[in-house]
Amino acid sequence: RKILSNMMDSEAHEKRPPILTSSKQDMSPHITNVGEMKHYLCGCCAAFNNVAITFPIQKVLFRQQLYGIKTRDAILQLRRDGFRNLYRGILPPLMQKTTTLALMFGLYEDLSCLLHKHVSAPEFATRSVAAVLAGTTEAIFTPLERVQTLLQDHKHHDKFTNTYQAFKALKCHGIGEYYRGLVPILFRNGLSNVFFFGLRGPIKEHLPTATTHSAHLVNDFICGGLLGAMLGFLFFPINVVKTRIQSQIGGEFQSFPKVFQKIWLERDRKLINLFRGAHLNYHRSLISWGIINATYEFLLKVI
Repeated sequence: RKILSNMMDSEAHEKRPPILTSSKQDMSPHITNVGEMKHYLCGCCAAFNNVAITFPIQKVLFRQQLYGIKTRDAILQLRRDGFRNLYRGILPPLMQKTTTLALMFGLYEDLSCLLHKHVSAPEFATRSVAAVLAGTTEAIFTPLERVQTLLQDHKHHDKFTNTYQAFKALKCHGIGEYYRGLVPILFRNGLSNVFFFGLRGPIKEHLPTATTHSAHLVNDFICGGLLGAMLGFLFFPINVVKTRIQSQIGGEFQSFPKVFQKIWLERDRKLINLFRGAHLNYHRSLISWGIINATYEFLLKVI
């Protein structure tokens, strides 16, 4: 009996699947890492999708912000530049947006969890701080936005033809030249992130209840689009000043108030003239942030 019992125990031990246990242990860190990077990856892909679709609209808007011209005149400028130059300067915003939106969504989620665990404060406060910190971190990539401004300005077409040449042209002026326009970017990023993440949930709750995947996609598009359009309009004058500051190469570093005052006088001291091009920016932001939010939320579900 003892021998028979030992043989049965031995057979049972051989039939156990030890590989299954070890594979679970090996896979769990991988699954955890994918989960941690999920928000960064979704933000990156959402940004790529958006830039590829909306870049020509952004270029028209840029010309209006810089020169204070009408939409028709900006479009005529682009037509004169030719189709070959239509996507000129797309690499910096593609690099900048994919990186900054990955950080915006990823860092916001990570910092929100971190602050919630270690800081005894209301959730609204911790999430607001997380949004500001995420926006501040995004500003590290100001040089990409700076180069994008230079490449889209037709006054600099004869100075450089690609991103590398634009970066090289700034090098001789020192590292500070890459970060010209940092103050308005910090102000814009921090506040817009607080509003975006703070209002995204409440707005979606007031939309009709979605029962299908396509309905969820539409709701996410509407929610992101409305927020983007509102924030784009609200911060439009800041972007006007930022664009003027960043269109300069070398020379004195002028403060935000000084540049704002200069533009204010140029535009006849009329608030409406500071918003020239804002209607196009409203529609571009509506489309852009609709695409970004819908793509982000869709990818969160499928990845």
